[in-house]
Amino acid sequence: MTRAGIGFDAHPFVEGRPLVLGGVAIEGERGLGGHSDADVLTHAVIDALLGAAALGDIGAHFPSGDGRWKDARSLDLLSQVAGMLRSEGFAIVNVDATVIAERPRVAPHVARMREALAGAMGVEPSQVSVKATTTDGMGFAGRGEGVAALATALVQ
Repeated sequence: MTRAGIGFDAHPFVEGRPLVLGGVAIEGERGLGGHSDADVLTHAVIDALLGAAALGDIGAHFPSGDGRWKDARSLDLLSQVAGMLRSEGFAIVNVDATVIAERPRVAPHVARMREALAGAMGVEPSQVSVKATTTDGMGFAGRGEGVAALATALVQ
């Protein structure tokens, strides 16, 4: 049986933290606030995978009130989720994700993001799509207050 899931995440910009998107540190940009490394792209992928397998959401597995996940590397969480799916008999078919932000420019980092996400999931980079868009100045992302990401996942 083939199943689809969707994930969404958003975090505000904060000073004093590195910006990590799709497991890639992006130099020269403010980071995002959050309990873990605040990697919104990876978090959206995690929720898409969990949703496709009907295994809850990221907060159920890695609650922000649990000190074990403080400053956790989101790629490590993604790897754990991919393992959960495998143990439930699911295989990841593909992931498609979009970063929503006025900045940073995502295009120069897409290849590394695809490789990092694919590696954490144990799939080929050809099974992972990463894109970016802006909101043309509208909303929190358009005002440069933070970054959001949306992801879909197909599992079998």
